[in-house]
Amino acid sequence: MKQAGKEVTPLTDLDALMQRLNDAYHLDENLSVKEYLNAIPLTPDANSRIKATARKFVETVRANRKRFGGLDSFLQEFGLSTSEGIALMCLAEALLRIPDPDTADKLIRDKIGSADWDQHLGKGHDLFVNASTWALMLTGKVIGDIEEDKDSSVAAIAGRMVAKLGEPIVRRAMLHSMKIMGQQFVMGRTIDEALARAAESEKTGYRHSYDMLGEGARTAEDAEHYFANYEMAINAIGRAAAGRGPVSSPGISVKLSAIHPRFEYAQRHLCVPALSEKLLVLAEKCAHYGIGLTVDAEEAHRLEMTLKIVENVFTDPSLKGWDGFGLAVQAYQKRSGRVIDWLTALAEQNNRRMMVRLVKGAYWDSEIKYAQVNGLPGYPVFTRKNATDVAYLANAAKLMSRRDLFYPMFATHNAYTVAALIELAGKNREGFEFQRLHGMGEPLYHQIVGFHDEGKYPCRVYAPVGSHQDLLPYLVRRLLENGANSSFVNRLQNDKVPIDEIISDPVEYMAKLDSKPHPKIPLPARLYGARENSSGIEFASTNVSAEFLKKVNSFSEQRYAASSVINGVPKIGPGGKVLNPADHQQEVGAVTFATKEDMEQALKTTYAAFAEWNGTPANDRAACLERMADLLEENNAEFISLCVREAGKTLPDAVAEIREAADFCRYYAAEARRLFAETLMPGPTGERDVRAGRAYRRRLLHRLHRSGAAHQPHPRRPQRRDCAADRRNRRAERDDCRQQRAAGTNRR
Repeated sequence: MKQAGKEVTPLTDLDALMQRLNDAYHLDENLSVKEYLNAIPLTPDANSRIKATARKFVETVRANRKRFGGLDSFLQEFGLSTSEGIALMCLAEALLRIPDPDTADKLIRDKIGSADWDQHLGKGHDLFVNASTWALMLTGKVIGDIEEDKDSSVAAIAGRMVAKLGEPIVRRAMLHSMKIMGQQFVMGRTIDEALARAAESEKTGYRHSYDMLGEGARTAEDAEHYFANYEMAINAIGRAAAGRGPVSSPGISVKLSAIHPRFEYAQRHLCVPALSEKLLVLAEKCAHYGIGLTVDAEEAHRLEMTLKIVENVFTDPSLKGWDGFGLAVQAYQKRSGRVIDWLTALAEQNNRRMMVRLVKGAYWDSEIKYAQVNGLPGYPVFTRKNATDVAYLANAAKLMSRRDLFYPMFATHNAYTVAALIELAGKNREGFEFQRLHGMGEPLYHQIVGFHDEGKYPCRVYAPVGSHQDLLPYLVRRLLENGANSSFVNRLQNDKVPIDEIISDPVEYMAKLDSKPHPKIPLPARLYGARENSSGIEFASTNVSAEFLKKVNSFSEQRYAASSVINGVPKIGPGGKVLNPADHQQEVGAVTFATKEDMEQALKTTYAAFAEWNGTPANDRAACLERMADLLEENNAEFISLCVREAGKTLPDAVAEIREAADFCRYYAAEARRLFAETLMPGPTGERDVRAGRAYRRRLLHRLHRSGAAHQPHPRRPQRRDCAADRRNRRAERDDCRQQRAAGTNRR
């Protein structure tokens, strides 16, 4: 292959490719986007054909909306831009997560009363939208009331319903309504029900990949439950497949986090072998039946472990001759192209074909927040959706060119992306398929789904299976992913959005931008504006953590002597040993505790230095705090080692401890500059005076005085005992004494 005009021999060593992959974990977004832009082999003529095809798709979708309903129409009517959409999501997720009925009742009362449901009735193109409005708001009893009182608004009727029947009845009705809604979003409550429902659509060219719903396991019992569900589903799918092979048969999608409760980097020595063993059992079952298994993509910090598990299972001799093993790759990750390079080497070394599902990604919000909270050097994902679309096309081109090694499965609901994929495929329409979510994208894919006719392509439906309790977290994730105004699904259904805008070329858009990152999403270091965020460690990247842990371990034998430091002089004397609480055989150092004399000397030294320190400008004091924060981070490996050995902290907790200290230093430095700065303020007659810093000090001294902590003379000037106020007070006391003596009282 060529790179910068030179022939470069492709890497084939998996470890070297893994290192290169992790080099792009938080790669500068400008560099990452340019890398993908250069990998897209589309000519101007090809771009014209793509736009023409995409336009036809969009026009047909809009013309046939009444024929197709489901989640597309629902998202258009109840998007995240409406209070009703937000209310639905709050209810959908919260009702099944709230164990307290009283709290659930309060939530219903709040959300039902605050939304304007009338605007949605009768306006949807799809019966399902209106039915959903009623189902979420009303019971059969209330529908009867509407027939008697047609002038009442939905909100008024709902309010009367709550008042008349009570929140508990409404809560039960809402939960039942959501069960009905669940039928629109899942293929079936059980795998047998889903297989029966899918039989009709398979006749038109659809295939299915079944996802047994369930969030990540929290306990070993949960993991065993989900694993048993997968085994049961594979047996049922295998029987239904009847030997059609991994491509033509229905398949199954597996979430690794569902079958192990500690799928996290800190536990990789336990979870990677355990998950490899469990996944191999499921893969062997799928190989026995000749059906496909796809490992679902999850959060970025699990990617490296996922690839190691994939390597362990894919290379197992027991799976030889089975080409149904697959993996989902997320295009919104900057590493996605290098993941495909790694998979290419893995497939070549084992002389086996692999199924790859290319998705755009469903955890974008959490990936951004995770990086910000943990003070990472950058984001693992792109900050612009157009950049994700660019990476998707580049990765798709790479997969299309290696259909000898991969069976690509392109998951998208974007009409432009579908048109581009058709262009990339060219005349060779074999060896790949499209994918969509159940309940979504049907108006788009109905135009191209089929078997061997001209312009027809196979499409696989990602089909969730489970009860409504398991559905709702999945549904909320999809609503968040596709319910925003900027979502393609939302814009596709919205006639107010021009078609030219919908089918705009993401490659052209990103190429024109001088700065590729989104300007409103600052890097984690700049999260607080001018004040720098403390830097963290991404342990899940071996490139980073291996070097960092090496530094931390270099201090494992370091001994420390802790003591008071007074006027720059350590007060070291007889002290006690400090032992590692996790290992009492390990001595961390010794500590000398301060004596009464040490404390008195420290107070005197502080008192003597106060005048000079009090006269130090706020900017100089703030600079000291900022220098302290910098030193903490420059020496974080040593401090983290000390936190682990002295306090028994875990590594992530130790990192958080140092980060918190650095954050406090920078926060107080910023506050000092803001509150103590002496700002010249104009007066009403034109004079200028220094106000801000002095005013703050006066307020501070006033609070200290009220708390009883300011009864000492100011260190920089003598106490003014003969002020007018003191004289008035003493005079009043003398007069009071005279009056009491005259009255014959005995005042003590």
